[in-house]
Amino acid sequence: MDSNSNKIINAGLLAYGMSGKVFHAPFLNAHTGFNLKAVVERNHKKAQQDYPDLISYNSVDELLNDDEIELIVINTPNNLHYEHAKAALQKGKNILVEKPFTATTEQAKELFELADRVGKQILFYQNRRWDSDFTAVKKVINSGKLGKLNEVHFRYDRYRNVIGPKAFKENPGEASGLLYDLGPHLLDQVISLFGKPLSYHKVLGKNRKDTLVDDYFTIQLTYPDSVNVFVTSSMLVVNPQAAFVLHGVNGSFIKQRADVQEEQLLAGIKLTDDVYGKEREDKAGLLTTIDEQGNKKNEIIRSETGSYLSLFEAVYQSLVNNKPYPVTRENVLTQLEILES
Repeated sequence: MDSNSNKIINAGLLAYGMSGKVFHAPFLNAHTGFNLKAVVERNHKKAQQDYPDLISYNSVDELLNDDEIELIVINTPNNLHYEHAKAALQKGKNILVEKPFTATTEQAKELFELADRVGKQILFYQNRRWDSDFTAVKKVINSGKLGKLNEVHFRYDRYRNVIGPKAFKENPGEASGLLYDLGPHLLDQVISLFGKPLSYHKVLGKNRKDTLVDDYFTIQLTYPDSVNVFVTSSMLVVNPQAAFVLHGVNGSFIKQRADVQEEQLLAGIKLTDDVYGKEREDKAGLLTTIDEQGNKKNEIIRSETGSYLSLFEAVYQSLVNNKPYPVTRENVLTQLEILES
């Protein structure tokens, strides 16, 4: 991807599990403005098989002590984000932090103050803003074809009826459970479109046998002019519902969750492959509008190609050219306030 500067930023990854391997390393490697210099691998050393020139450190401290690294990607378990973000800032590093940024607004504000004090940037990894399906939703809203919106539903469903192996997701504690796992994705999408709600109401559920944490949530958010937004997620949906349902005065838009990037990266498809980021044709959205005479019109809305490389370009532009980053501190504080309420 073209960048407005020749500066190369050395980056380090705090973990090389699924998120490091799929969501970060390929993009840091593909973007000409970054050099993926190092990762932390405590047990199994696998990163060098994919990136032979990489340094694999044994601990977070070792990586943070590498003076050449300017950007630290914090992709450790949720309950460690605050601790690792603080340590990285204290070492004079810029940070890109996975969702949820922290467990509480109090922790977030403390980190913002620290970043300002040491003159470093905090950037938020909210990749679902760059999903193909969500960009189609934005396109439809911005077209004005729906007229005044009244009811909006965003869903993120899975079917996993057993307790998962990741302790930080399944044991009660800071930022655990489905709310903190998928809630940040859905809330960030809503907040990016509509801003801070006037009010909200949250319901949590525990439905899997022996679960210790929430595996269902729904949040109703009230916005000005009678716009009601609902975000819902469940781990027990066998037949997933439409992920995006929007109703306005002039029509409705229905869209399945269809972004293929995660699935493709897991399957080993490269960012340079022609199929990368392209949704299946049968997953296109349906826009139904009605005119003043009561005539209905159906339109198939195809999504643009999705690419998380745009997120890394935004990170680069923010660090090198001081351009405003799309996910703001206010966005994140709004999200955390709802999550922790």
